[in-house]
Amino acid sequence: MSASQTSDVPTLLVKIFGKDRPGITAGLFDTLAAYSLDVVDIEQVVTRGRIVLCALVTEPPRGLEGDLRATVHSWAESLKLQAEIISGIGDNRPRGLGRSLVTVLGHPLTAEATAAIAARITESGSNIDRIFRLAKYPVTAVEFAVSGVETEPLRTALATEAAALGVDIAVVSAGLHRRAQRLVVMDVDSTLIQDEVIELFAAHAGCEDQVAEVTAAAMRGELDFEQSLHARVALLAGLDASVVEKVRAEVRLTPGARTLIRTLKRLGYQVGVVSGGFTQVTDALREQLGLDFAQANTLEIADGRLTGRVTGEIVDRAGKARLLRRFAAEAGVPLSQTVAIGDGANDLDMLNAAGLGVAFNAKPVVREAAHTAVNVPFLDTVLYLLGITREEVEAADTLDEGLGEGLGLPPSRL
Repeated sequence: MSASQTSDVPTLLVKIFGKDRPGITAGLFDTLAAYSLDVVDIEQVVTRGRIVLCALVTEPPRGLEGDLRATVHSWAESLKLQAEIISGIGDNRPRGLGRSLVTVLGHPLTAEATAAIAARITESGSNIDRIFRLAKYPVTAVEFAVSGVETEPLRTALATEAAALGVDIAVVSAGLHRRAQRLVVMDVDSTLIQDEVIELFAAHAGCEDQVAEVTAAAMRGELDFEQSLHARVALLAGLDASVVEKVRAEVRLTPGARTLIRTLKRLGYQVGVVSGGFTQVTDALREQLGLDFAQANTLEIADGRLTGRVTGEIVDRAGKARLLRRFAAEAGVPLSQTVAIGDGANDLDMLNAAGLGVAFNAKPVVREAAHTAVNVPFLDTVLYLLGITREEVEAADTLDEGLGEGLGLPPSRL
């Protein structure tokens, strides 16, 4: 019987709840099968060993409803379960137009925060259709399926709530496109890796404090990136080129970086990096992590020493957005299907150009402008924003056991 055929047909909602054990679902439908019913809808949730099983079925032949009710209650009592049967007409009411998925990350996720988020969703005119836990550690990640309001106004309504409650909230459109092949492009310094590469070079040149000060101002958006890049690189003039290998050895991946990339690749995503840092490091990252794309600035080396200049096209704020578009075109992925991750002001154009821009442990100006923010130190929590569960991540890790760190483990070194 089709959905249209059940729109005005008498139906029964059969609810079973109690202590979970194997065979409850089969047992309920074995009991119902004796009454020649059609199944309209089923939903089952198990939480801490307690089951809630709901079956929406067509009404039995005339005169048998009383017998059905008595039989279901008797069966439930035999298993020390509770049963409730509610008469009604037709299927569930249609979901409202405008469907979104709201992912909430908490560390921890408090009842107060959950109440405020649910209230704001309701106040926006939306309805919560379903709630599902994606992960329980090292963060709690919960996904709300919401309908009734378009994604953008819902995202705006929840952004302020997220900042006030100290949780991370991502709002994306629901639909098949969420599981379609995608492109993920990341910043490198303080995103894919924990370090600022130019500061690692500066430490070998004895000018770390000077460079760090200029870097911080640039990331806050107080200085033009290209000017600050040239000023910082000039301080490296004269360094022996052997310092490149030393810096590569010092680079520390962000916890969860390998897990993020490995899981995405297994799901058919393409992954790239764009960096205001240097190809001397990003080329090594591309090779070791199996990245599809990588672009950065290049330190000029002459006669075995750094000249204090960069060569080629400068990768700055506008350049990162331009490269995102270029990578998407080469990958055959619509821009709406791209995800960009970054932390600094020079990532903003890229974050805004992507279908989903994620500010990762970012500066305030970036958090305020991005689609969503992640403020926990685990890069693979971004997977939850894509609807990928912790169990799916662990399944991928099992296949690649020993190849790198997972959530919450110490970062690997290059």
